Amino acid sequence: MKVRIIEMPLDFGGNRHGSDMGPSAIRLAGLKERLESLDHQISRSLSPIDINPQEYEVPGRSDAKYLNQIVSACQVLASQTEAALTQGEFPLVLGGDHSIALGTIAGVSTACQKKKQSIGVLYVDAHGDFNTNETSPSGNIHGMCLSASCGYGLPELTQLYTPSRKVDPKNVCYVGLRDIDAEEKKLMKAAGVTAFTMSDIDRQGFASVLQQVTAFFKSRVDAVHVSFDMDVIDPMFAPGVGIPLPGGLNYREALLLMEEMASTGMVVSAEFVEVNPVLDVRSQTARMAVELMARLLGDSIF
Repeated sequence: MKVRIIEMPLDFGGNRHGSDMGPSAIRLAGLKERLESLDHQISRSLSPIDINPQEYEVPGRSDAKYLNQIVSACQVLASQTEAALTQGEFPLVLGGDHSIALGTIAGVSTACQKKKQSIGVLYVDAHGDFNTNETSPSGNIHGMCLSASCGYGLPELTQLYTPSRKVDPKNVCYVGLRDIDAEEKKLMKAAGVTAFTMSDIDRQGFASVLQQVTAFFKSRVDAVHVSFDMDVIDPMFAPGVGIPLPGGLNYREALLLMEEMASTGMVVSAEFVEVNPVLDVRSQTARMAVELMARLLGDSIF
């Protein structure tokens, strides 16, 4: 498979700095070599944006901080993602904070629409990222990226790259949720997303949840985009994230989820976000991100 690695060193979406260094940390953890060992061809490896550090910019409006900068960067990312898929490549996007999902999902959606393919999103995250500027307690856009992709929120975000809605919320499936704002939860339920929280995993068992997740996508879409926030993993295994929360997925569960998604043959693109090397311990989180990408792209134990 031809893989286009797209580095997005953007941390304008949240309060805590450091995720802008995530792509370089993942690169230095041996991503290219790991994928080449699986016989994948790295068609391109690039960072398509040239952007000032957050400290040099003005946040602008308080209910959607750094809106202009994020929209500008995500427009470029959407174009790169669409181009990769159009050229038969697998776009693998390295964040950066989760606001970059606005661009990735826009590009994937546009490419799939042109191929007459329906798209679903597997959103692996401790958080819902389904706030709007009217419900967000912080005004941070990394908490609005999936709602905007589903058509809710500011027009600058919902109409990014193309005026149409990027993904039907009924084709969105969460895994690993454990921290959702009250108003955000209401919007998620009204929109009709499917969610497997950590409580669901505890009650049902991870194997059962995996079966339901894969069945969910097989029954309703042609292609799947995986959006993986490293904070879904318990900080014991992935300490280098912007918002560490106890009680997350363990190392084996995260790897198995990627293996199961690979086995569907439906995954056409992916992004891995929120690796923060400032908070990491001996590159533990960056190395784990590399292993997750390898499993998603076909690696297995035996």
